This record gives sequence, C-alpha cells and structure tokens, in this order.
Amino acid sequence: MFKSMLDRLKSGLQKTKRQFVDTFSSISFGRSIDEELFEDIEMILLKADVGVKATEEILDFLRKESKKRKLKEGEQLKELLKEKLLEILKGCESRLNLGEEKPAVILFLGINGSGKTTTVGKLAAQLKEEGKSVVLAAADTFRAAAIDQLEVWAERSGARIVKHTQGADPAAVVYDAVNSAKSRGDDVVLVDTAGRLHTKEHLIKELQKIIRTIKKLMPNQPVETLLVLDGTIGQNSINQAKIFKEAANVTGIVITKLDGTAKGGAIIPVCRELKIPVKFIGVGETVEDLQPFDAKAFVDALFS
Repeated sequence: MFKSMLDRLKSGLQKTKRQFVDTFSSISFGRSIDEELFEDIEMILLKADVGVKATEEILDFLRKESKKRKLKEGEQLKELLKEKLLEILKGCESRLNLGEEKPAVILFLGINGSGKTTTVGKLAAQLKEEGKSVVLAAADTFRAAAIDQLEVWAERSGARIVKHTQGADPAAVVYDAVNSAKSRGDDVVLVDTAGRLHTKEHLIKELQKIIRTIKKLMPNQPVETLLVLDGTIGQNSINQAKIFKEAANVTGIVITKLDGTAKGGAIIPVCRELKIPVKFIGVGETVEDLQPFDAKAFVDALFS
C-alpha cells in the first residue's frame, strides 16, 4: 500500500516521538505551569539528545513566552514548543544544488557504518526515477565490501558505476568517473568515499585530493558535499562533523537511521551548532524513506 511522505516520516520518527513528545504530554497534561514542570520538560529534552545549550534556549523561550502570553496550563506549552522547534529547524532547510553544468557532482562523506553507501544508492535510485542519468564513483577503495555494495545499488537503480580495484587511488576513480560522465553527457556523479577516522590525517588529505580533482575537471561547477551522520549516535555526530569540516567545505548533512533511535532530537543541536543545512533525513529502509528535510513536516510528524 502506498505511503505518503508524511506517513513515512511519522512512522520513521516513532521512537523519537515516544521519547520526545508522548512523554512530554504525559508530564504536562492537566498540570499548571510551574518550575517543577519546566524541570520535567528539561529532562525529556535532554533524554531525546537535544543537548544542553539547545535545551537551555528552548526552556528560556518557554518561560518567557508563557509568562508574556499569560498561559496557565502545561498542555499549552506544546504549541510553544512546536513554535520554537520550527524556528530552530527552519533555518536548516535546503535543497540539493545540482548546479547549471553537466555533470553535477555530489561527494558523500561519513564514517563507515553511517549509512553513507546506502544513501548514495537510494539517491541514485531517486534521481534515475526523475529521468536523470547517474554515475556512481566507487571511491571507497579501502574496503572491497564498499565497492561490492555500490555495485549492487548500481544494478538496482540502473545507474552506471565506475570502479577500480581495492587499494586504488580514490582520486583516480573520481577522475575517471567525472571524465566519463562529461564525455557521455551524464547528469549526475555520486561519489562514495572512505571514512576511517582512526587515520584522520590520511582521510583529510585523501578528501582534499578528491576535491581538487573534481575542481580541475569542473572548475565552474559547485561540488555538493554531503556529510552522512548516523542518527542513532545522537550528539556524538557533532564531533564527527567537526572533523569532516576540517577536510572539506561541507555543504549539507544527511541524517540516517532516524527510524531506529529515540535520539532524533539531536537534529536540533546539529542545526543550531554546525550551521550546515540538513538536506536529507533517512526514516526507513526503502528508497522512498530517504526524504528531503522539511522542518514543518518533521515537527508535525513528531506532534501528530
């Protein structure tokens, strides 16, 4: 049975919703607004991995606005909370930038296990569905499994794949993929990269070489650089993001596995602290469960 994007979002955010909103409702319903209530709300926000700074900002807003608007009942704070969350998250909305030339190049960063290769495959399938010709560049040459996984996605989506052997120079793979796409007039190149943070210096040099290679071939084309973060690790993703920001100009974030965590609230400090747009969120296993981030739909799904 066909599910709408909003239905998929609601379903995928159930764990976060139970932690974040259902508990909020249970502690607030039928109670008057007092300091004990604010303390309970603070506990719920922290459990949902909203983070200390963002929680303080939200509570400060709730205290001031509830007083200003002369609110009395705790249940009334739900609308205030929605209002503040939407304000924070609205600033993170952004759509994919494919530029004006062909091919558009989208570079995917992220540690192993973040869902990076799967995200590449899902986006390839979506772009193919839109009628675009897609090339996958298997630039994670560190792991043979990553190349194999990308081959499966290429076959499944109908995208073309450019790969070398395990251990090859990732920049050489990217060079061949972009050059091939240029010569054939393909629309998009999606580049899957390695993400082994225990060799941080090597990782940074490798990514910077890949970016120089792309710029050499496409000097006037913006490189959309998407950092894929595992939603189940919550606020720890911010530390990962800071490392990748050292290596590249990250233009967008993809938060995956939000269907498997009660820590979906971490999207709030990610927006607030990193100042990087959230382009997509993953709320399930299917291709359609990779969705463009929509702040209003996200907040509505939590409170529906």
